[in-house]
Amino acid sequence: MTTAQDLAIVALGATPDRSVEQGELSLALAGAEVLDLIGAKALAVEDDRIVPGAQVPTGDRLLDEAVAALVREEPYESVEEWLWRRGRGLSSAYVDDLERVGVTERPRGRRTGLRAGRTEPVDGAAGRRAEERWAAGEPVLAALAAAAGIGAEQPDEDAPELAGDAVTSVLAAVGDAVQELQGVRQRRVVEDAAFDNIWRGF
Repeated sequence: MTTAQDLAIVALGATPDRSVEQGELSLALAGAEVLDLIGAKALAVEDDRIVPGAQVPTGDRLLDEAVAALVREEPYESVEEWLWRRGRGLSSAYVDDLERVGVTERPRGRRTGLRAGRTEPVDGAAGRRAEERWAAGEPVLAALAAAAGIGAEQPDEDAPELAGDAVTSVLAAVGDAVQELQGVRQRRVVEDAAFDNIWRGF
């Protein structure tokens, strides 16, 4: 299992009173993929740019898709650009892939998005691994989950497990992208309210 898969499993297991927005989760999953691919030596992050390595199979379908999607011409792509491009609809892709490989399943007759028609774990080993990382407060998973709106607080960025400029850079980019998304969403709410008021004569 990958960090991205673990994050998706944690999101699916979030309590009903803590909703997970697909946009924030998609950005966090795109960041998790970068970190997974750093670990697989499929890319490096240099000066906030994603520098691709050899295009070798990772053993995971979605990570292989991510490797194939890397920009391989200089000046390469920034982490932020990657998050927005790769993140589009990524939460749904992970939910579907976890079901496809038999890690989760949906109740019969209910096929919807992330929260409604909630998926249920099937593969106990995969689910336990994600739960163990989550329960242990593993810093990278905790940081990504917090960016997606799961968990109360961001972990301490000075923790030894987060040492390394590449990891710090990716997590910071995820946090910035999530804040930007939330800002855009809030502006739309205000603009829609103002438009409604105009039509009501206010």
